[in-house]
Amino acid sequence: MGELVPGGNAALPSGVVRLRVAGAFDVSALVTGADGRVAGDADFVFYNQPDAPGVRLRGDTLAVDPARLRGGACRVTVVVSAAEPGTPLGRLPAPRLDVTDGAGRTVARFAPPRPGPETVLLLAELYLRPGVGWKLRAVGQGYADGLAGLARDFGVDISDDGGRTAAAAAPRTAVPCASDDFARLVNAARARAGSPPVVPDPRLAAAARAHARAMADAGRLGGEGPDGVSVHQRISAAGYAYLTVGEHLVSGPRTPAGFVDHCLGAERARRTLLDPAFRHAALAHADAGDRYWTALWAAPLTPDGLTRTAAEVLALTNAERGRAGLPALATDPLLTAAAQAHCADMVARDFYAHTSPDGGEPWDRAAAAGARRRTIGENIACGQRSPAEVVEGWMNSPGHRANILGREFTHLGVGFAGGGRAGTYWTQLFGG
Repeated sequence: MGELVPGGNAALPSGVVRLRVAGAFDVSALVTGADGRVAGDADFVFYNQPDAPGVRLRGDTLAVDPARLRGGACRVTVVVSAAEPGTPLGRLPAPRLDVTDGAGRTVARFAPPRPGPETVLLLAELYLRPGVGWKLRAVGQGYADGLAGLARDFGVDISDDGGRTAAAAAPRTAVPCASDDFARLVNAARARAGSPPVVPDPRLAAAARAHARAMADAGRLGGEGPDGVSVHQRISAAGYAYLTVGEHLVSGPRTPAGFVDHCLGAERARRTLLDPAFRHAALAHADAGDRYWTALWAAPLTPDGLTRTAAEVLALTNAERGRAGLPALATDPLLTAAAQAHCADMVARDFYAHTSPDGGEPWDRAAAAGARRRTIGENIACGQRSPAEVVEGWMNSPGHRANILGREFTHLGVGFAGGGRAGTYWTQLFGG
């Protein structure tokens, strides 16, 4: 048995060898000739095309029989990517390759250095050395262009027109390829607009896949699937807490490029795609006659971000009071705690009301937080995507406007929570 280092070699026994990579990885293989390129799409072995002459993929294990490879083949490259599409391999434990012979005896092991931001790793290669026989070489090289770029460099035909080639046909493999293309196309457009790049996020990817499947099952676009779960609830369920969120729900385009062109051609969708506030994104599709796409955009929730959002709501509120000749409201941390708790409660218990399911009223929440203001008022809102949008909405509603311009109020607490059926929930809790 040999414990290999990058660049190290081991002779392979005759017959079948098995190469196993356990953990949260997808394993694939490329069969190539002396020119380093595949002879056709059949030389790309992956989850939805698990068999080629001399190569079989079952779960996390490749079985390779060099004697049965197609004519002219002299190399098999073993590739790993994260099972959760778009995840940088540096976020996962380093993959470990275990190689055994037909009797289950260990031939070699290889644990490469921990990868960085790459999403694909060339782990090892089996190659024919003339006059010597088949050998295994440890590689451990990260590949920056993702699985789609890797496949193209090896000569696999990646369809751009929706055709079902080996690389484009399989949902599980096509998703990371789509994510790579999506990020490249989107970030090029964002760079032209002066917006920072977005990074694929596996939690958003999981939510996008689930919602695309739900829309395909229903045969229609919608923010809520036939299971009664909204796209924003899927994001929360995937473990992504956001401060800002956006989504594109589209049917029709056949490729990521077509999807991006569609979004750039519509003013509202274009604003979302180019919004400089977003830091993460994901794209997924599901087919059911038509192709249903879900793109998600978000900025993660952070304590500083929440504080800035509340401060912006307060500043905009005080600007409205200033225009009306009224004194500014001061921040009250106890009212803030009560307002924040009410937003979180509306998300968690899936309701939208001043009265909570257990009968609690705004003044009850203020008192429970320790506030001792004599007069209490409350504004709530849901669905708005920014402080400016929510304050504008309140000012356009007579009852909410009356609270913002109430002379009896001297202090304010602001709450915000992302998630739930509406996507965003806002609370202003006034005290005087």
